[in-house]
Parts: sequence; C-alpha cells; structure tokens
Amino acid sequence: MDSFAFIIHPVDPKRDVSRKFPLLGKVLSEKQIDFFSTFFPPVYISEIEGITSQATGKQIKGWFIACPYTPRRMMQLPERTVYNKIIQTGRMAEKLGAQILGLGAFTSVVGDAGKTIANALDIPVTTGDSYTVMLAVQAIREAAKVMDIKMEDATVAVVGATGSIGRVCAELIAGECARTYLIARDEKKLAELRTKLQVSARSELCISTKMDVLKEAQLILTVTSSIHDVIYPEHLQAGSVVCDVARPRDVSAMVAAVRDDILVIDGGMVDVPGPVDFHFNFGFPEGKAYACMAETIALALEGRFEDYTVGKEITLERVQEITAIAQKHGFRMSGFRSFEKEVTEKQIETVRKNARNKVLGGYHG
Repeated sequence: MDSFAFIIHPVDPKRDVSRKFPLLGKVLSEKQIDFFSTFFPPVYISEIEGITSQATGKQIKGWFIACPYTPRRMMQLPERTVYNKIIQTGRMAEKLGAQILGLGAFTSVVGDAGKTIANALDIPVTTGDSYTVMLAVQAIREAAKVMDIKMEDATVAVVGATGSIGRVCAELIAGECARTYLIARDEKKLAELRTKLQVSARSELCISTKMDVLKEAQLILTVTSSIHDVIYPEHLQAGSVVCDVARPRDVSAMVAAVRDDILVIDGGMVDVPGPVDFHFNFGFPEGKAYACMAETIALALEGRFEDYTVGKEITLERVQEITAIAQKHGFRMSGFRSFEKEVTEKQIETVRKNARNKVLGGYHG
C-alpha cells in the first residue's frame, strides 16, 4: 500500500501540546514549552487510515509525526539547528515506510522552503503550498459570493504578496478583480512584483507597506510568515471578508471579538475522500484537512513520488496541475471555518446585516 507522512508542530504551544500530552500542556508555561522543545526528539503522533480515491478506488495510509519546535523557537534558533530537527523528523517518516513527506505549517517556511530538507532525505518532499494557493483563492471567491461582493468590481488585498504563496495568489486574483493591493514589508520587492503582474493583470495594481490600506479592500487574503498577528479591528471596513491562510494566524483574535460586521475565514480546509480516520485531533472536524496536507495525500494517491512544491518559486502551472489531481481523486473545498469553529449560514447573515447597519449609520470601521 502506498503511503505518506506529514510533519506537524505546536503552533499554539499550550493548546497543541495538550492534544498529545494533556499533563505537559497543563503543567508547563508557553515559555517552558518553547525552551524544552529544543531538547525534545521528534514525536510519533498517529497512523492515518481510510483515505480512498474516488477515481481509482486506491487506498493509502499515512502518519502524522511532530517536530517539537514552536514557530517562535524556529525563529530564535540557528537555521541549521532547525533544519537538523526537521530532517530528524523526516528520518522517522522514512523508517515508517512513507514514500513522500509533507511539511506542515512553519516547517514549510523555514529557510529555503524545503529545499535543504528534500536534499537531506531519501524520500521526496512537498510543502503543500501549490494546493494551498488554489484553495485560498477559491475560499475568497466563495466568501465573496455569500457576502454579495462581485469579484470583478472589488478591491482585493493580498497581505504577504511577495512571499511564495502570496505571489501566485496575487497573480490569480489580479486576473479577476478591479483593483489589487499588494502588501508586504519590502517596497523594492513589491515594485518588482507589480511590474511582473502588469503583463497579464486585469486589475489596477497598487502597492503598500502599510496595513492602513486594508480599509480600501472588500476582500483580503493574508499569507504572511509572521509569528505575530498583523491585522487588527481598526484596519478593516464593514462588510469585508478576510481569508487567513497563515499559521500562526495573521488576523488578531480581537477582530472576531469586536467586529461582528466582518467575515473572517480560515483558508484552505478540504474534504478528504474516503472514510478517513486521522486518529488525532488537530482542530478540524473528522474527514477534513488543511490544503497542504491534502496536497501530500493527493500526490500519494496519484503515485507521484517526487519533490513537488519545494523552494520559494511556486508556478501557476504546478498550482493548476495539483488542483486537477486533487479534484480527480475527490478532494473538495470544505465549508468555512473561523478561528477553528464552523461558520454557519446564520452567522454570515448576521455579519451582512451588521455591516449594512454600520454603513448606513455612517460607520466605516
């Protein structure tokens, strides 16, 4: 039976450590978890069963394995130390018999986005970022529909536009909407990206290094690799949609707490084909996975055991290819979630109503 492994790691230290080690999560503080994670070995989490292709009936199995570092620890430690720990985790995947390895959350961002890790391991590696791009854009399209926002007339902002995921998201979005804001920290890189996109863009392209311009946007897709939140309540206009693809999150929990006129959705939740059992609760309902996980699984179903999405240059061709592979095997974009909870029709209607009231009342965020 073909197989895969996927690396996860604690993003929210106390909560995520508690999922596997309830006592440690309860007893240790975040700082202690950060510190002790340096000395932890990779952790075997669970075996994944039941994944079945809708197209071919092929079944595969997989494993979750954990790299113990938190995002903050990955930023603090020398790059080589972080690589070594991820490679050590990858060796566990090899021993289990996995034929391809997916890098989850921050392990896909560190350093050269998987290249060093792929070179050091005997099995192929993917970051899952190609399918993440398509799912993020699909989520924004779907959210626009439910909020009665026409993409072709809208201003859309991409936060983290110069990153590997952000660049391709911006390329897709700039072909569909009226105006695209490209937002990142480096003005030079932003200018280069604008020049590149101008060739095929349908939309007017604006660049900014400041978050204030988010007030102009009805739709926001955010994909930075910041370890802190970057989007706050005061940045957003009433009735807007924010799709947060970043892990750790880019959108402050304050937005959900104080802005009941904005729809915040998590990017990239996918229905996995077959009676899948992950044997581990990573925060999603049964049978659903992140897009980056889904890319790894889809490649295993297709028998494509090769370094797939590795490095910082993601191509549109690869995004379209993995999307076709995933659709063939039965992966589908799932319903909306926000801060790990399901978004209901009733909540969407409430957001729309509150947004209308605030706009009519002359409140603009």
